[in-house]
Amino acid sequence: MTGDQEQRGHPRTWVRPALGALSGVLAGFAALSSAELAAALVRPEAGPVVAVGGAAIDRTPAAVKDWAIRNFGTHDKLVLQLGILLVLALFALAVGLLAVRHRRPGAAAVLVLGGVGAVSAVSRPDSTGPVDALPSLLGSVAGALLLYALVGRLPARNDSSAVPDGVVADREGAQRCGPEEWDRRGFVVAATVAAAASAGVGALGRALGGSSARDAVGSRNGLVLPGPASSAPPVPRGARVRVDGVSPFLTPNGDFYRVDTALVVPKVDARAWRLRVHGGGVREPVTLTFDDLLRRELVERDITLTCVSNEVGGPYVGNARWIGVRLADLLAECGVRPPSRGGRADQLVARSVDGMTIGTPVEDVMDGRDALLAVGMNGEPLPFAHGFPVRMVVPGLYGYVSACKWIKDIELTTFDAYDPYWVRRGWAREAPVKTQSRIDTPKPFARPRAGTVMVAGVAWAQHRGIDRVEIRVDDGPWQDATLAAEDSRDTWRQWSFPWRAGKGGHTLTVRATDRTGAVQTVRRTRTEPDGASGHHSVVVTVE
Repeated sequence: MTGDQEQRGHPRTWVRPALGALSGVLAGFAALSSAELAAALVRPEAGPVVAVGGAAIDRTPAAVKDWAIRNFGTHDKLVLQLGILLVLALFALAVGLLAVRHRRPGAAAVLVLGGVGAVSAVSRPDSTGPVDALPSLLGSVAGALLLYALVGRLPARNDSSAVPDGVVADREGAQRCGPEEWDRRGFVVAATVAAAASAGVGALGRALGGSSARDAVGSRNGLVLPGPASSAPPVPRGARVRVDGVSPFLTPNGDFYRVDTALVVPKVDARAWRLRVHGGGVREPVTLTFDDLLRRELVERDITLTCVSNEVGGPYVGNARWIGVRLADLLAECGVRPPSRGGRADQLVARSVDGMTIGTPVEDVMDGRDALLAVGMNGEPLPFAHGFPVRMVVPGLYGYVSACKWIKDIELTTFDAYDPYWVRRGWAREAPVKTQSRIDTPKPFARPRAGTVMVAGVAWAQHRGIDRVEIRVDDGPWQDATLAAEDSRDTWRQWSFPWRAGKGGHTLTVRATDRTGAVQTVRRTRTEPDGASGHHSVVVTVE
């Protein structure tokens, strides 16, 4: 085929499928943009990418979630979102190619995908009802109509099975299409207008969706927390070891680990926030505003938090200075008593604005430990990523049974009556933090010089405290490390050990003993169902 023939309206054989694929991509772009605008009017969490991603997280086996956390860390949600967009792009290409041969089924496939998004949105734990289906449905309708329109402007098929009116077949069976059947200018104009309109709709959706986020940011930026009635004791001078490479005693907010299921960090306006307390043992339901909390007595405490997904020697542990309201005092005012004193409820179920449910033993919350409804972290209002405006902090328990972020509801119930989110997925109902220790320096596969090498790190056994840390070199005897001063039994404890390092390869291993006398077990277990156990080791080569 010559260039003159194509110019006259007879396209090359690859043009039609290529333009069909492009039409599919443009239709997908239009669908997502329209859905984003609709989600801004309904609620951002109802958008198809967030809804499908959340549904994928809900249905992902625990082992796969642990793998994602180990390999992608706090970027696991970004990887999931990019994966969803990649799958949608490939689907759009495939649907465009399908529509080239079967125009109506291709458009119908877009509607089917919209149905998947709609079902995902209404089945999420935080769903507000059928209205959450609208963004996916409206977006798919927009995408299907655009795909149907664009494919209708493509050149006719170059085969002899169907010869439309006005087309003459030559002796080789090919079709010579009249110029009216391949309006390149019309297709380019339609595609350009569709792309520009989709971009504009998407920008409008982001602008509208950002208004509530701006309100939330404004409520935080202008917030000055009252001073605590009970301040945290000063950190003892000897609580920090003077060794390079050791984790700082207080973890900066920007470095504090984040592990949760929220694809998009909720931004809650503190002025509109409410907390409802209800359930078994509560005299009558209570609803509190953020100002109500700030008017209560605030306490400030240093508390180390640990994620149950933390592997032995892993990074998902951090220590911060929290300020908040004693949860036990609030519950007692509502008439709640722990089971040991005849209380009706043995489980406190905390609900987040994103639908997460976390179950905490009432006995642990009310046994005298500093369980908080925290409003501040390291001297400032909670960051959004860590639960602003209010979150739970309970020392001694893994986060999945204690550390509800963006909390909005507390229900007193029983373990027999209700299984929270993670328990339904195979994790333990109760999960006290296990005694653990970690070598921060030297790093694995480091090559220190022979001589005195400082080995140092942290150990933790929240609400029990650390009494001893020991180091073993290769298969030698356990030797006592030097413990830094203890801040409190609810915080981690730094330690150091001067090692006389000889040349060659060596394995350094650490173990801790908590205040109850329990020695950190050597038995390796995975994180599921109630936290990892085992000794942390690093291999180094001394030069």
